[in-house]
This record gives sequence, C-alpha cells and structure tokens, in this order.
Amino acid sequence: MRGLRNMDVRILVLYDSSGNQLEIMADAVGQGIRRIDGAEALVKDISSATPEDLLDADGIVMGSPNWNGVTGRFKAWLDDVSDLANEGMMEGKVGGAFTAGWGRSAGVEATLLQLLHLELTWGMVIVGLPWTERMRTSGSYYGATVHGFLNGDDEEQARSIGARTAQMAKYMRAGGMGPPI
Repeated sequence: MRGLRNMDVRILVLYDSSGNQLEIMADAVGQGIRRIDGAEALVKDISSATPEDLLDADGIVMGSPNWNGVTGRFKAWLDDVSDLANEGMMEGKVGGAFTAGWGRSAGVEATLLQLLHLELTWGMVIVGLPWTERMRTSGSYYGATVHGFLNGDDEEQARSIGARTAQMAKYMRAGGMGPPI
C-alpha cells in the first residue's frame, strides 16, 4: 500500500520538459491537485518517471509540448509502457492533459486530443475543462493550454485541470463509479 488514507488519492503529473513552458505548467497542475484535500501530486518529467509511478497513481495528467502533436520522445516513452494498458492495469484511472505551443493555430488541441486518445485507449476516465470566461483567451475544453507566452490565465487553467482530476479520482475512490464492466 502507498501509505495514503483510504479516500486519499495520488495524481501523477507526467510531462515532457522539451518545451520551455511545460515545467511551469506541470507545477501549476500540481498546485491544483494540492488544492483538493487528501490529494497528493507527484510531478515528474518523463526522464525520471517509471512504470511504477503510473501504477501507483489514481490519476494521470499528461503534458507535452505542441510539436504538431506530442513529441517523439514522449510518444516513445508511452509506447514503452503500453504493456501496462494492454494488461488492463491503467483501466479506471482518471486522466487529463495540458500542452503549450506558440500560436492559436499551431495545433495545441490536436496535441491534447492525442494525449486524451491514448488515455481513452488505456481505459482511463477523462476530465476536461468546462466553459468559463477565462476560455475566451486561454485554455480548451480538452485541457490546459498555452498559446505563445505563458500568462496567469494559462497557469490557472492548469491548476483547474489538476484540481478536477483530483476531485474525480476522489469521487471514484469513494465508490462514485462501479467497477469496470
């Protein structure tokens, strides 16, 4: 057992630091997770993350720089751990996503959708962001984004996806959803 209380949850923030803004975003996601009582954030770049980190997590928020989708380095890391999903070990975990790119038309939503697609194929339960006035300038329904230079709204969107992931993981741990079918 991980040393957490029965209703506590651990959320892994897994990201590729190849993009200069992703580390700041990952830290903001972790801050959002910590806003939820009983939620622990484990923030790790893929260079230090292990398959055990995935297994020990109740939820995973993945972040990749937008390089016409996820980076090749991140995709290779995810491919290397895909056996966990093939064995059903990721099923029922909560997932979210974040990314950063340099332009509104640079494909940040495509990067988010690639991350979410992977989480869905792993049997994860996905959370996104509901509409807020902040979305007029920052964020996406699919997850937290940066367009150009990072600003306070972008960081708040990252905190929001972290908090929503932790809330859903707590809900599920408390029996909010039945066992997988």
